[in-house]
Amino acid sequence: PVSCLPEQFLCCDRIAPHAFAHPTVPSVHPYVLVNYMGKPRDVMTLAHELGHGVHQVLAGAQGALMASTPLTLAETASVFGEMLTFRALLDQTKDKRERKAMLAQKVEDMINTVVRQIAFYEFERKVHTARKDGELTADDLGEMWLSVQTESLGPAIRISEGYETYWAYIPHFIHSPFYVYAYAFGDCLVNSLYAVYQKAEKGFQEKYFELLKAGGTKHHSELLAPFGLDATDPSFWAQGLSMIEGLIDELEALDKAA
Repeated sequence: PVSCLPEQFLCCDRIAPHAFAHPTVPSVHPYVLVNYMGKPRDVMTLAHELGHGVHQVLAGAQGALMASTPLTLAETASVFGEMLTFRALLDQTKDKRERKAMLAQKVEDMINTVVRQIAFYEFERKVHTARKDGELTADDLGEMWLSVQTESLGPAIRISEGYETYWAYIPHFIHSPFYVYAYAFGDCLVNSLYAVYQKAEKGFQEKYFELLKAGGTKHHSELLAPFGLDATDPSFWAQGLSMIEGLIDELEALDKAA
């Protein structure tokens, strides 16, 4: 069962539609399981999981102990492969309605991965900080949840009564505290990497494969250096966020042209 697999081996945001990539040992190929219904999202999911598989195979040379990557890098090949596939499909799609649907879905996924996860992190930080001063009631937790969600979602979203308990449906808060930061980190990292890819002329592929082959043997700072990227520089994150902004701009342009 999916729930029995080690968390670090799973692509956790894909569990709901029942898709994952699971390595075994370096001498045996990884296993990818997906439910494929032929929809555009299924193509994206397949590309995502195959990206995990490619990463696992390339990193296998590091051996059983060092092939696995830290969570911050675990989504690199999967999200990168998904973006390549998305761009290829979008370029082939001429119908404006279909293009709009594809862009809207992609933007929503990326916002969920970055903005939503940052809001989750802010909630956890509020809770743990307040807990140092004493026990918290259900009402306390609800108020903290509503405060971060209101700030994150903005005035365009009306929060209904009862939403104050929705923090309870996030298992990471209980089982893996602060796990959620890695989603935002990993997605922005890949977006910045993809931005470099779009401007690169030669040599990107070789450097990218070397990054994947490193597995868990190098820190992300060392792996990003050949691409001229530095995660301690605010412009690194701005570059990643600009990828999301660019997709939103494309979507808005289609909407105005309709």
